[in-house]
Amino acid sequence: MPEPAQKSKVPASESTLRILRLLASRRGPQPASAIATQLGLPRSTVYHLLAVMEENGFVLHLAEEQRYGLGIGAFELSSAYSRQEPLSRLGRPVLAALVDAIGESAHLAVLHGRDVLYIVEERAKSRPSLVTDVGVRLPSHLTASGRAILAALPKSQVRALYPNAAAFTSRTEEGEQIRSYSALQSELDQVRQRGYATEAGEVTPGLASVAAAVTDHAGWPTAAVAVTFEDERVPMERREDLAKRVHKVAGELAARIYGRG
Repeated sequence: MPEPAQKSKVPASESTLRILRLLASRRGPQPASAIATQLGLPRSTVYHLLAVMEENGFVLHLAEEQRYGLGIGAFELSSAYSRQEPLSRLGRPVLAALVDAIGESAHLAVLHGRDVLYIVEERAKSRPSLVTDVGVRLPSHLTASGRAILAALPKSQVRALYPNAAAFTSRTEEGEQIRSYSALQSELDQVRQRGYATEAGEVTPGLASVAAAVTDHAGWPTAAVAVTFEDERVPMERREDLAKRVHKVAGELAARIYGRG
Protein backbone atom coordinates (compact mmCIF):
# COMPACT_ATOMS: atom_id res chain seq x y z
CA MET A 1 0.00 0.00 0.00
CA PRO A 2 1.23 3.54 -0.73
CA GLU A 3 2.55 5.51 2.21
CA PRO A 4 0.22 8.21 3.54
CA ALA A 5 1.04 11.72 2.41
CA GLN A 6 3.08 13.65 4.95
CA LYS A 7 2.37 17.22 5.90
CA SER A 8 4.97 19.74 4.86
CA LYS A 9 7.52 20.59 7.54
CA VAL A 10 7.79 24.07 6.03
CA PRO A 11 4.16 25.19 5.63
CA ALA A 12 5.00 28.80 4.72
CA SER A 13 7.20 27.65 1.84
CA GLU A 14 4.53 25.27 0.61
CA SER A 15 1.88 28.00 0.77
CA THR A 16 4.14 30.39 -1.14
CA LEU A 17 4.61 27.86 -3.92
CA ARG A 18 0.88 27.14 -4.04
CA ILE A 19 0.16 30.86 -4.47
CA LEU A 20 2.70 31.16 -7.28
CA ARG A 21 1.30 28.09 -8.99
CA LEU A 22 -2.23 29.45 -8.72
CA LEU A 23 -1.24 32.82 -10.20
CA ALA A 24 0.60 31.06 -13.02
CA SER A 25 -2.50 29.03 -13.89
CA ARG A 26 -4.82 32.05 -14.20
CA ARG A 27 -5.26 34.28 -17.24
CA GLY A 28 -4.92 37.48 -15.21
CA PRO A 29 -4.15 38.95 -11.77
CA GLN A 30 -6.25 37.76 -8.81
CA PRO A 31 -7.64 39.42 -5.65
CA ALA A 32 -5.96 38.28 -2.45
CA SER A 33 -9.34 37.20 -1.09
CA ALA A 34 -9.90 34.93 -4.08
CA ILE A 35 -6.43 33.40 -3.65
CA ALA A 36 -7.15 32.69 0.02
CA THR A 37 -10.52 31.11 -0.80
CA GLN A 38 -9.25 28.95 -3.66
CA LEU A 39 -6.30 27.64 -1.65
CA GLY A 40 -8.11 27.35 1.68
CA LEU A 41 -5.60 29.61 3.43
CA PRO A 42 -6.21 32.31 6.06
CA ARG A 43 -6.40 35.76 4.49
CA SER A 44 -3.81 37.13 6.93
CA THR A 45 -1.36 34.43 5.81
CA VAL A 46 -1.98 35.15 2.12
CA TYR A 47 -1.50 38.91 2.57
CA HIS A 48 1.73 38.33 4.48
CA LEU A 49 3.16 35.95 1.88
CA LEU A 50 2.10 38.22 -0.99
CA ALA A 51 3.88 41.14 0.67
CA VAL A 52 7.10 39.13 0.97
CA MET A 53 6.86 37.95 -2.65
CA GLU A 54 6.13 41.50 -3.81
CA GLU A 55 9.19 42.79 -1.96
CA ASN A 56 11.32 40.20 -3.75
CA GLY A 57 9.83 40.82 -7.19
CA PHE A 58 7.93 37.55 -7.61
CA VAL A 59 4.52 39.18 -7.29
CA LEU A 60 3.23 42.50 -8.60
CA HIS A 61 0.50 44.38 -6.68
CA LEU A 62 -1.92 46.25 -8.89
CA ALA A 63 -3.23 48.70 -6.30
CA GLU A 64 -5.92 50.28 -8.50
CA GLU A 65 -7.43 46.86 -9.28
CA GLN A 66 -6.69 45.41 -5.81
CA ARG A 67 -5.23 42.34 -7.50
CA TYR A 68 -1.95 40.45 -7.56
CA GLY A 69 -0.11 39.06 -10.58
CA LEU A 70 3.23 37.46 -11.30
CA GLY A 71 6.25 39.79 -11.12
CA ILE A 72 9.54 40.07 -12.96
CA GLY A 73 11.14 37.56 -10.58
CA ALA A 74 8.80 34.85 -11.85
CA PHE A 75 9.65 35.79 -15.42
CA GLU A 76 13.37 35.54 -14.66
CA LEU A 77 12.84 32.05 -13.27
CA SER A 78 10.96 31.11 -16.44
CA SER A 79 13.79 32.44 -18.59
CA ALA A 80 16.38 30.56 -16.56
CA TYR A 81 14.34 27.39 -16.93
CA SER A 82 14.32 27.83 -20.71
CA ARG A 83 18.08 28.40 -20.80
CA GLN A 84 18.88 25.33 -18.72
CA GLU A 85 16.42 23.07 -20.61
CA PRO A 86 15.94 20.67 -17.65
CA LEU A 87 12.85 19.08 -19.16
CA SER A 88 14.74 18.21 -22.33
CA ARG A 89 17.68 16.87 -20.33
CA LEU A 90 15.43 14.69 -18.17
CA GLY A 91 13.31 13.52 -21.08
CA ARG A 92 15.99 12.61 -23.61
CA PRO A 93 17.39 9.46 -21.89
CA VAL A 94 13.89 8.24 -21.04
CA LEU A 95 12.77 8.59 -24.66
CA ALA A 96 15.97 7.01 -25.96
CA ALA A 97 15.31 3.93 -23.82
CA LEU A 98 11.73 3.80 -25.11
CA VAL A 99 12.88 3.95 -28.74
CA ASP A 100 15.42 1.19 -28.14
CA ALA A 101 12.69 -1.00 -26.63
CA ILE A 102 9.98 -0.55 -29.28
CA GLY A 103 11.89 0.36 -32.45
CA GLU A 104 9.66 3.36 -33.20
CA SER A 105 10.41 7.09 -33.07
CA ALA A 106 9.38 9.11 -30.03
CA HIS A 107 9.21 12.76 -29.04
CA LEU A 108 8.47 15.06 -26.12
CA ALA A 109 6.32 18.17 -26.53
CA VAL A 110 5.02 21.03 -24.38
CA LEU A 111 2.04 23.34 -24.84
CA HIS A 112 2.93 26.73 -26.33
CA GLY A 113 -0.18 28.85 -26.68
CA ARG A 114 -2.55 26.89 -28.93
CA ASP A 115 0.35 24.86 -30.36
CA VAL A 116 2.61 22.11 -29.13
CA LEU A 117 6.34 22.77 -29.22
CA TYR A 118 8.61 19.75 -29.72
CA ILE A 119 11.62 19.82 -27.40
CA VAL A 120 13.03 16.28 -27.80
CA GLU A 121 12.96 13.87 -30.74
CA GLU A 122 14.49 10.40 -30.73
CA ARG A 123 14.50 8.84 -34.21
CA ALA A 124 14.34 5.06 -34.48
CA LYS A 125 16.66 3.33 -36.93
CA SER A 126 15.21 2.88 -40.45
CA ARG A 127 12.09 4.84 -39.63
CA PRO A 128 10.80 7.74 -41.78
CA SER A 129 11.67 11.38 -41.08
CA LEU A 130 9.12 13.28 -39.04
CA VAL A 131 7.96 16.89 -39.05
CA THR A 132 8.14 16.87 -35.25
CA ASP A 133 11.76 17.98 -35.09
CA VAL A 134 13.04 19.94 -32.10
CA GLY A 135 11.75 23.52 -32.22
CA VAL A 136 8.81 22.74 -34.52
CA ARG A 137 5.35 23.97 -33.51
CA LEU A 138 2.09 22.32 -34.60
CA PRO A 139 -1.57 22.97 -33.76
CA SER A 140 -2.23 21.01 -30.59
CA HIS A 141 -5.70 19.78 -31.61
CA LEU A 142 -4.18 17.95 -34.62
CA THR A 143 -1.48 16.06 -32.72
CA ALA A 144 -1.62 13.17 -30.27
CA SER A 145 0.76 15.08 -27.98
CA GLY A 146 -1.46 18.14 -28.01
CA ARG A 147 -4.63 16.17 -27.40
CA ALA A 148 -3.04 14.39 -24.43
CA ILE A 149 -2.13 17.75 -22.87
CA LEU A 150 -5.47 19.42 -23.67
CA ALA A 151 -7.38 16.51 -22.14
CA ALA A 152 -5.61 17.13 -18.82
CA LEU A 153 -6.47 20.86 -18.78
CA PRO A 154 -9.66 22.36 -17.31
CA LYS A 155 -12.37 22.62 -19.96
CA SER A 156 -12.57 26.37 -19.38
CA GLN A 157 -8.94 26.77 -20.39
CA VAL A 158 -9.41 24.62 -23.50
CA ARG A 159 -12.37 26.79 -24.43
CA ALA A 160 -10.26 29.92 -24.00
CA LEU A 161 -7.65 28.46 -26.36
CA TYR A 162 -10.31 27.63 -28.95
CA PRO A 163 -12.85 30.48 -28.86
CA ASN A 164 -14.12 30.14 -32.44
CA ALA A 165 -13.95 28.15 -35.69
CA ALA A 166 -10.94 30.14 -36.90
CA ALA A 167 -8.82 28.42 -34.23
CA PHE A 168 -9.21 25.03 -35.93
CA THR A 169 -6.64 24.78 -38.70
CA SER A 170 -5.78 21.60 -40.63
CA ARG A 171 -2.71 20.20 -42.42
CA THR A 172 -4.15 17.33 -44.44
CA GLU A 173 -7.53 15.92 -45.45
CA GLU A 174 -6.87 12.55 -43.82
CA GLY A 175 -8.36 11.32 -40.57
CA GLU A 176 -11.42 12.65 -38.80
CA GLN A 177 -10.66 16.34 -38.92
CA ILE A 178 -11.51 18.37 -35.81
CA ARG A 179 -13.12 21.61 -36.96
CA SER A 180 -15.20 22.71 -33.98
CA TYR A 181 -15.02 23.00 -30.20
CA SER A 182 -17.70 20.33 -29.75
CA ALA A 183 -15.70 17.90 -31.92
CA LEU A 184 -12.57 18.69 -29.92
CA GLN A 185 -14.29 18.07 -26.59
CA SER A 186 -15.66 14.77 -27.89
CA GLU A 187 -12.14 13.71 -28.82
CA LEU A 188 -10.73 14.85 -25.46
CA ASP A 189 -13.44 12.91 -23.61
CA GLN A 190 -12.22 9.76 -25.39
CA VAL A 191 -8.63 10.59 -24.43
CA ARG A 192 -9.63 10.88 -20.77
CA GLN A 193 -11.46 7.54 -20.90
CA ARG A 194 -8.58 5.70 -22.60
CA GLY A 195 -5.76 7.42 -20.70
CA TYR A 196 -3.89 8.24 -23.91
CA ALA A 197 -4.39 10.18 -27.15
CA THR A 198 -4.23 9.10 -30.78
CA GLU A 199 -3.84 10.70 -34.21
CA ALA A 200 -3.72 9.17 -37.69
CA GLY A 201 -2.78 11.07 -40.84
CA GLU A 202 -3.79 14.50 -39.53
CA VAL A 203 -0.20 15.74 -39.23
CA THR A 204 1.52 13.67 -41.93
CA PRO A 205 -0.32 11.33 -44.33
CA GLY A 206 0.55 7.70 -43.67
CA LEU A 207 1.83 8.28 -40.12
CA ALA A 208 0.01 7.81 -36.81
CA SER A 209 0.83 8.53 -33.16
CA VAL A 210 -0.14 7.66 -29.60
CA ALA A 211 0.65 9.98 -26.69
CA ALA A 212 0.22 10.38 -22.93
CA ALA A 213 0.48 13.47 -20.75
CA VAL A 214 3.22 14.02 -18.18
CA THR A 215 1.41 15.46 -15.16
CA ASP A 216 2.35 16.88 -11.77
CA HIS A 217 0.96 15.80 -8.38
CA ALA A 218 -2.22 17.80 -9.00
CA GLY A 219 -2.77 16.34 -12.48
CA TRP A 220 -1.63 19.49 -14.31
CA PRO A 221 0.02 18.61 -17.66
CA THR A 222 3.67 19.57 -18.02
CA ALA A 223 4.35 17.86 -21.35
CA ALA A 224 3.43 14.82 -23.44
CA VAL A 225 5.34 11.76 -24.58
CA ALA A 226 4.41 10.38 -28.01
CA VAL A 227 5.40 7.58 -30.35
CA THR A 228 4.94 7.95 -34.12
CA PHE A 229 4.81 5.05 -36.58
CA GLU A 230 3.75 4.13 -40.11
CA ASP A 231 -0.02 3.67 -40.06
CA GLU A 232 -0.22 0.64 -42.37
CA ARG A 233 2.67 -1.21 -40.74
CA VAL A 234 1.44 -1.24 -37.13
CA PRO A 235 -1.75 -3.27 -36.44
CA MET A 236 -4.33 -1.98 -33.97
CA GLU A 237 -3.51 -4.59 -31.33
CA ARG A 238 0.12 -3.44 -31.22
CA ARG A 239 -0.95 0.19 -30.85
CA GLU A 240 -2.59 -0.66 -27.55
CA ASP A 241 0.74 -2.03 -26.34
CA LEU A 242 2.55 1.08 -27.58
CA ALA A 243 0.05 3.26 -25.75
CA LYS A 244 0.66 1.37 -22.50
CA ARG A 245 4.40 1.80 -22.89
CA VAL A 246 4.02 5.51 -23.62
CA HIS A 247 1.77 5.94 -20.59
CA LYS A 248 4.33 4.18 -18.41
CA VAL A 249 7.17 6.36 -19.74
CA ALA A 250 5.11 9.49 -19.10
CA GLY A 251 4.78 8.37 -15.49
CA GLU A 252 8.50 7.68 -15.23
CA LEU A 253 9.30 11.14 -16.57
CA ALA A 254 6.87 12.71 -14.10
CA ALA A 255 8.70 10.90 -11.31
CA ARG A 256 12.04 12.26 -12.56
CA ILE A 257 10.70 15.81 -12.80
CA TYR A 258 8.80 15.95 -9.52
CA GLY A 259 10.82 13.47 -7.50
CA ARG A 260 7.94 11.14 -6.77
CA GLY A 261 7.02 7.54 -7.49
